[in-house]
Amino acid sequence: MTILDKIIAKRKHDVSQQKEMYSHTTFENMPLFSRQTFSAKHAIQKKEASGIIAEYKRRSPSKGTINAQVSVRDVVNGYERAGASCVSVLTEQTHFGGSLDDLLAARDVLTIPLLRKDFTVDEFQILEARAFGADFILLIAAALSKQEIQHFTQLAHSLHLEVLLEIHTQEELDKSCPEIDLIGINNRNLHDFSVDIEHSIQLAQAIPAEFTKISESGISNIETIKHLTSHGFQGFLMGESFMKQANPGEACADFIRSLQSK
Repeated sequence: MTILDKIIAKRKHDVSQQKEMYSHTTFENMPLFSRQTFSAKHAIQKKEASGIIAEYKRRSPSKGTINAQVSVRDVVNGYERAGASCVSVLTEQTHFGGSLDDLLAARDVLTIPLLRKDFTVDEFQILEARAFGADFILLIAAALSKQEIQHFTQLAHSLHLEVLLEIHTQEELDKSCPEIDLIGINNRNLHDFSVDIEHSIQLAQAIPAEFTKISESGISNIETIKHLTSHGFQGFLMGESFMKQANPGEACADFIRSLQSK
């Protein structure tokens, strides 16, 4: 069993328990459920956008604890001031140390699009994301069928949420549907955690031009961003390279300044 298999199994177990405690009506009555959402796609595509989706995460299965000392509010506020186009917050608790409280805290201080980054296995989580302040959600093609991806995307859109579909292979790309807003290629193989930027570039050539392309994971320098941009990528999800610094917001600001000066 791979680490992805273990995470998915745990998420299914957790969601089944949560569904016994919370109903759809519970989420629909929460204040943030009816808020006007922000478009991640537009934020990334607009002129002079950095394209950076800056991520808050305390730990990961491959790296262990990255930074448990900084608050989500301080970090994401720093990311927005730095010029990030969007912010991503991990909400999976067991392997990443995240929570829905982190999502709420981020939403409270942000005025840019917010990604709920988690392992979506049930429509319950999409309603949950809407109620806790997300603007877009992550769907991982490796963990879902084509039918689930289409159904979850339709549900997300009915709730005015956008969808980032994460892929790593051609077979996973084949699960996409025209309604998807953004397609992210994970440079890190979720089975063995190896990173290969060139693999992502080759796969990107198969993505139709109408999709906004996002590069995810393993990005830490300006040269990589420039290389990816030349191959049609417009967004870049970065977390570890910022979070491992004492002040992630300042690290993000320094990176974006360097990126825009070249």
